[in-house]
Amino acid sequence: MDLDAAIIEPRKGRGEPDLPPSALLVFSPEDLDLCLQHLDQSQKHSKHLYLSALYCGAFRGVRVALSGPLLGAPQAVLVLEKLIALGARNVMALGWCGSLQSHVTIGDVVLPTAATSDEGTSKHYPTGPEQPEPAPGLIQALRETLRDRHLAVHQGTVWTTDAPYRETVRQVLAFQKQGVLAVEMELSALFTVACFRGIHLAAVLAVSDELHDLKWRHGFTHERFRQTRKKLAELSLQALCSV
Repeated sequence: MDLDAAIIEPRKGRGEPDLPPSALLVFSPEDLDLCLQHLDQSQKHSKHLYLSALYCGAFRGVRVALSGPLLGAPQAVLVLEKLIALGARNVMALGWCGSLQSHVTIGDVVLPTAATSDEGTSKHYPTGPEQPEPAPGLIQALRETLRDRHLAVHQGTVWTTDAPYRETVRQVLAFQKQGVLAVEMELSALFTVACFRGIHLAAVLAVSDELHDLKWRHGFTHERFRQTRKKLAELSLQALCSV
């Protein structure tokens, strides 16, 4: 008996849809609405997924699945596991983050190349000694799609936390010194599960708030943030469907 074997495995249930290989995970309900506007076909609300919704459609002739909203690593992983069981193999994640560096400002774009785990989900997925990273093909597609789009794009590591109300001065200073660009709540777990399951995943984030001067400054209503989100809704789909 394998004592490390999981008792419950994600699987396709009776009557559940076969998904196309391309899927977009969208963290906020506002961005999910923006992405749905870009589907060529009428959206089909297939089912609920752990407090999220699943839609199937097409973007410029390419079949794609959209799922969201999502909050935190456990929910994001539950949804990702189900999408994989239904057939998703190339997954893009679209979300928001808080800046930890003074040169990364509200309305900028962060393209995560790694994620430092400060959440509890990743440790349950053994992936070996190397830190899971985004899929090279997907992140390159994002780079090319974001190029010359009049967006300030920063590439680097993000910090994933389960506790947004416990982002302490000590932690922010330590991550700043390491060059970590931003903080968010899902990506280290998503990268880990993608590695564990052998699928491709990358992410793009809009900077929604700033913590770099050890004060919280939010930009949820800023016009620049709104315009960045509007662009990323289309560009994330474009990058995903180009691979």
